[in-house]
Amino acid sequence: MAFDNSPFRYGAQPQGYAGSQVEVDQGLRSFMLGVYNNMVVGLGISGLVALGLNMAVQTGTIVANYKGIPLNQVGVFIYGTWFKYVLMLAPLAFIFVFSFRMDRMSAASARTMFWAFAAVMGASMSSLLLAFTGASVVRVFFITAATFGGLSLYGYTTKRSLSGMGSFLIMGLIGLIIASLVNIFLASSALQFAISVLGVLIFAGLTAYDTQKLKEMFLYSGLDAEGAAKMSVNGALTLYLDFINMFQFLLSLLGDRR
Repeated sequence: MAFDNSPFRYGAQPQGYAGSQVEVDQGLRSFMLGVYNNMVVGLGISGLVALGLNMAVQTGTIVANYKGIPLNQVGVFIYGTWFKYVLMLAPLAFIFVFSFRMDRMSAASARTMFWAFAAVMGASMSSLLLAFTGASVVRVFFITAATFGGLSLYGYTTKRSLSGMGSFLIMGLIGLIIASLVNIFLASSALQFAISVLGVLIFAGLTAYDTQKLKEMFLYSGLDAEGAAKMSVNGALTLYLDFINMFQFLLSLLGDRR
């Protein structure tokens, strides 16, 4: 719900409210801090779930090996049967829920849903710890974190409007999805390399673009506290997806496979 006299609205000068521009700046910093805090918690949940599941499938009675990694019966079921496709597609279900129900959720419900999504995403990404060495996963994670941090800071501080690159990036993302689907059938290593390079570039651009977009949405929205909290969760989801996708494409390029 928006209020025309909200002190957090960009350029607002409500009657009887002193120092409104200072409050706008403080409100923006608080909002973006909330976005990053939610995102970091989401990444932490994903990492813990991925690591925990990876450890769980290697304990107890070992019944099979996957690229030299011992797996118990649960691991074989998760990674060696039809269930792996369920795990792979499960995060999409959460995205659809967010898309159609976000407006009707409270901020607390949206935050809980985001954390549940992060847990499912972590389970879905746990197979990366089977395909790549642990050391390379950690190395690429920190490379992604440094890259993401720099690009997000640029998007937040730049005076240049990045709106013009938004449409170009979205079109590139659609093309990337189509190419990825095609390569499922072609299984071309050259095409996969090109997809990974383009994926890194596209999500690098989206990181800066989405950060600036979130900043502008807050400044111009005039939302109350509940609305700003819900937008903070939605913003965290957006940047979380930028980070996760950039990480996966960088891992494909720089990670050491088992």
